[in-house]
Amino acid sequence: MSPTPEAPHVHILPLSPEHVAQYRDLALHGFEHEPDAFTSTPAERAALPLSWWEQRISDPQQNSIVFGAIANGKLVGTVGLEFSVRSKTSHKAHLIGMYTLSEWRGKGIGHKLLSAALSCARRRPGVEVVTLTVTENNHPALALYQAAGFLSFGIEPMALRTPAGYKAKVHMWLKLNDTTDRRRLCT
Repeated sequence: MSPTPEAPHVHILPLSPEHVAQYRDLALHGFEHEPDAFTSTPAERAALPLSWWEQRISDPQQNSIVFGAIANGKLVGTVGLEFSVRSKTSHKAHLIGMYTLSEWRGKGIGHKLLSAALSCARRRPGVEVVTLTVTENNHPALALYQAAGFLSFGIEPMALRTPAGYKAKVHMWLKLNDTTDRRRLCT
């Protein structure tokens, strides 16, 4: 397998309120162009006020964070983390909203976004596990997560109802700071 070509001049950073319009536009683009990858529809998310999007990227309680990939001043990819606030589940974070514009795929951006999210989760006190769900036949996403050490722990049948039929979701988890010898994307 040949190495992935790197995207020139792509910066990964936590998004802030100044990015809210680009974040909303990119997310709505993802919901429209990759509908099977998301549980929300474009109409559901477009109806939300801008304040909802602002809180998602700049949560005052710091229970979520969204990272963006910026290329030439344009947001081309995102991924988020939601941290559980319940005492019995505060050891977990949930990866959400991974998306890269199609013309920027295959350049290592997903890898960089995932690395940033996992590094953030590792730095958060008490977080030991990251979970995610991915649509069953999304092979590039599954390969990315598996290369990072994520393991499947189940498949939810009929997780999404789409015009083409039902889609299953693969549930995956990664134990942070695991010392077993697995291939890792992030250190």
